[in-house]
Amino acid sequence: MKFTLGFSPCPNDTFIFDALINHKFDTEGLHFDVHLEDVQTLNNWAREGKLDISKISYGVLPLLTESHVVLASGGALGQGVGPLLISNKEVSEAEINESVIAIPGENTTAHMLFSLAYPNAKNKVFKVFNEIEDFVLSRKGLGVIIHENRFTYAEKGLTKVVDLGDYWEKTTGSPIPLGGIVAKRNIPLPMIKKIDNAIRKSVEYAYENHYIDNLPDYIKEHSQEMSEDVMRQHIQLYVNSFSFKLGKAGRDAVREMLKVYLNIHPEAKLSELEIFASKLY
Repeated sequence: MKFTLGFSPCPNDTFIFDALINHKFDTEGLHFDVHLEDVQTLNNWAREGKLDISKISYGVLPLLTESHVVLASGGALGQGVGPLLISNKEVSEAEINESVIAIPGENTTAHMLFSLAYPNAKNKVFKVFNEIEDFVLSRKGLGVIIHENRFTYAEKGLTKVVDLGDYWEKTTGSPIPLGGIVAKRNIPLPMIKKIDNAIRKSVEYAYENHYIDNLPDYIKEHSQEMSEDVMRQHIQLYVNSFSFKLGKAGRDAVREMLKVYLNIHPEAKLSELEIFASKLY
């Protein structure tokens, strides 16, 4: 069967999905029409129901609980992997609350973590993640950076104001839920399980075939001109045991994220349906 599948061109996602979409192992009849887009576009498409299976920011999950389930494999959680608030100078908390803040998408985990740490900062602009360093460099305001920008901001003379992931970990005691893979609820559950298992096998294939040491062309051709060292750092930071299987610790972290969302948006209503596919098998 053929399904539509969306994920980002970032090295962690192409690392995870390369073997699956390029049929480097027996996918048991699964085929995918692949769409590579930035995370905010994927979040918007998930809300519109455009794709069957998609990478999303966990920040948008509260808006998808009726329409999608979270798969066990392929996601990004962990410790020390959160977004960073950066500036071109030292700033006080009062200045943060008054500054223009560039954020990589409205319905992103980065936005939720920033809102948790700085609930009084309201002057926000939403941009594609790879535009934010230049925004800060041009002295238009502060910025929240994600992905490979974690490895490049300092060499451009920018300063870390706070590690928002570290703030989350200290506040909640949970690993940081950055992004997950969701499937539409209208896909039959046995098929969702089959897709979930195939994603796990794809991650296993990448490690068994030493992708870190010998980066496949698929990863390099979508890496937006970053160096191979940065690609490797990116993969090693965002692909870990949670990418194989979310597990109880991962599910608990996502549930904690939903609680934070409700604290920030007390008017919101979440579906009472089970959100984790693995709990439905």
